Amino acid sequence: MKVLSLNRLKDAEKLLEDTFPDVEFVFRKNVEEIDEADKKDAEIVIGYSGKADQAFFEGMPKLRWVAWYAAGVNNLPLDYFKEKDILLTNASGVHAKQMSQFIFAYILDDYKKMAISRRNQDQKIYDSKLTGERVDGQTILMLGTGTIPQATAHLAQAFGMTVEGVNTTGHPVKDFDHVYPIKDLDEVLPNADIVVNVLPSTADTYHLLGDKEFKAMKDSALFINVGRGTITSEQTLIEALKNHQIRHAYADVFENEPLTSDSPLYDVENITITAHITGNYRENFKDASNIFIKNFKHFLNNGDVVENKVDLDKGY
Repeated sequence: MKVLSLNRLKDAEKLLEDTFPDVEFVFRKNVEEIDEADKKDAEIVIGYSGKADQAFFEGMPKLRWVAWYAAGVNNLPLDYFKEKDILLTNASGVHAKQMSQFIFAYILDDYKKMAISRRNQDQKIYDSKLTGERVDGQTILMLGTGTIPQATAHLAQAFGMTVEGVNTTGHPVKDFDHVYPIKDLDEVLPNADIVVNVLPSTADTYHLLGDKEFKAMKDSALFINVGRGTITSEQTLIEALKNHQIRHAYADVFENEPLTSDSPLYDVENITITAHITGNYRENFKDASNIFIKNFKHFLNNGDVVENKVDLDKGY
């Protein structure tokens, strides 16, 4: 059996080869380094690449499983995988710790007015009367209740916050004080001091937050987007910020990426932009490989996996 990696995986390469000595692993730096000889007899693809499109996978007649080393799969040819009965897993959960910490870095940066202190420093201003806000007693609303929101909710509980969430059915989730079905989103938004989007990109979540939803939020609300940029249109977000429907936003993901230098978002005063970095961590490949190892052991026995299997109809 041949496993083709879309990336060089550093220490994880030896881990995989030692764990499965009878399996042929081929590691390439990127998609551009993969030739037809690599592809023709590969049964499993692991790794991540924004350039792995349907045409790339069509050159793999023996492909049975794609173990995607990222959480989001919205750019993959899901309909093609379904047609060819190709199994898809993702790396959901790998990013939970670093992304939940990023979410709180954004919150504390905002509530403790760190940007103002930095501007004061640059202007050589010493303002000892600058006063931040406390997060205890604040209500944080998580759009989505998966692994990243659960890690965030755990931190929020430690800070003494009220944690609310929305998911498909409104089923209860650990560390959430209240969970509501997503159909009730407009009724829940006015409760929140902080709204955090961690939803995947699907047909149901595309532009879920429109003008009506931003108007439903408190004008003092902080909006954080670390899920997918397609949750709202760029223009809708700009208008919500410029019209002060919300107070401030932290955005790590955007409707169109990479964000170009002429994007009007750069000219909006009350937004803080990061360049899709919240999931970055030096051990991601190793953590994703551990998920693959667990699944691969089951796959070799019965042709199926035990965790992180993507529903090709739902897209997550």
